[in-house]
Amino acid sequence: MTKDQLFDQIKKKESYLCVGLDTDIKKIPNHLLKYDDPIFEFNKRIIDATHEYCVAYKPNLAFYESLGAKGWESLQKTLEYIPEDIFTIADAKRGDIGNTSGLYARAFFEQMNFDSITIAPYMGEDSVKPFLSFENKWVILLALTSNVGSDDFQQLMIGNTDQHLFEKVLEKSQEWGGPEQLMYVVGATKSDMFSKIRTIVPDHFLLVPGVGAQGGSLKEVSEFGMNKQCGLLVNSSRGIIYASNGEDFWEEAGKAALQIQVEMKDYLNNYL
Repeated sequence: MTKDQLFDQIKKKESYLCVGLDTDIKKIPNHLLKYDDPIFEFNKRIIDATHEYCVAYKPNLAFYESLGAKGWESLQKTLEYIPEDIFTIADAKRGDIGNTSGLYARAFFEQMNFDSITIAPYMGEDSVKPFLSFENKWVILLALTSNVGSDDFQQLMIGNTDQHLFEKVLEKSQEWGGPEQLMYVVGATKSDMFSKIRTIVPDHFLLVPGVGAQGGSLKEVSEFGMNKQCGLLVNSSRGIIYASNGEDFWEEAGKAALQIQVEMKDYLNNYL
């Protein structure tokens, strides 16, 4: 999916919602456990209930890897079930030496056919470039994350400069790829940083976790993070997929997604 195609979907659905498929076998409703593949059954119903209101799905790979081969099967079936016009994100946070990264890229882009993958940039250019060699596939670099530990490294000042480490990541990585291939993860709990981030990467899409359960403000993210092509994919996981743990879980998930979409429609009208 190209940047223009993604923006077309945002305009069509009046939404920049990404639904995180962080599907935990210990949290899904008990009645699903009777199915041969309860993880896929859960995801299928979530997708049925939310696909009208979102433009992206983001499975967190840890929830599937933890189940071994069965988990990978559930993930593959989930990917095949997602409508083709919806952007898919492998939340895998890979990052290794060049030849290993090349194999990761083949796994996620060729074998599984994800549109994008999250990458940890700590090992530098040669760990990222193999992912950028795939046409119409995206790298989403971790820049400023929403977890408490992000302060340990990401907000360290570099030498005697007034530049944070995460700002250097944003600046340096633009030498590797442009806004047609690179996105950045910026946590919603860091909304005070969005204006500064937009001065460094004005045209790139930002994947924004942390709205909802983690306390991030959708209004602030939209006001300070939106660009002329929206430039935002705001992720909600627990607040949608676990809106209910009863047999009506999928209906409640749909209502939660619709509520966010309605709010996003207003922000698109106000800030775009």
